[in-house]
Amino acid sequence: MLVKICGCTSEADALLAVGLGADAVGFVFAPSPRQVAVGAVRRIIERIPPEILTVGVFRNEAPSRVVDIVNGIGLRAAQLHGDETADDTRWVAERIPVTIKAFPAGHRNVARIDDYGVEVVLVDAASPGSGRVFDWRLAEGVVDPKRLIVSGGLHADNVADAIAHLQPFGVDVASGVEAEPGRKDPAKLRAFIAAARAAAGETDVVGDGTEEDGPGAEGSGDGAPFDWQEDEA
Repeated sequence: MLVKICGCTSEADALLAVGLGADAVGFVFAPSPRQVAVGAVRRIIERIPPEILTVGVFRNEAPSRVVDIVNGIGLRAAQLHGDETADDTRWVAERIPVTIKAFPAGHRNVARIDDYGVEVVLVDAASPGSGRVFDWRLAEGVVDPKRLIVSGGLHADNVADAIAHLQPFGVDVASGVEAEPGRKDPAKLRAFIAAARAAAGETDVVGDGTEEDGPGAEGSGDGAPFDWQEDEA
């Protein structure tokens, strides 16, 4: 189970997520309350262990700029979280290590993911970062679960249900582990990662050296574009 903590805006939050057992951390370069500067991310990822998947999140950015940023500062992946075309996405995917293409739940192009040339598809609510959950049935059967990352309104109390329902490759969270937009909450981070690990049948060692072994849906079926300007609901 890949656990991705997105919307990190500081070195402290990124390192905390890694220390608590996250497999991936995401940095948003698109307009958002969680947007960070390229130079700041360059400094942060110098401190992150090489086995952690570091992801730059872009929305409708020029493909050449995505590639330049990812390769230039040493990120390991790009997440394209807008309405990028299949051709542009494939062009990016051919030039960087890992590419994740995100779609709103119910978007008609999720079933065409092979046209995009990416390894992984992320299915999210229509308003990333809003804390809203989409109807998980919209992600059923549209992509191989081994290539699916689920996002959208996840938190410690519902991530196990999402995993049980969809059996995805990974889960992604931003607002569900925050004290406020752009600032992570250590207790929420710990609880989320422990819940995801337990739901996947894993145990993992978290930040304090203890072993965690414990363990309403809103659809967006019209395939509308993401609303990146929406803040917490």
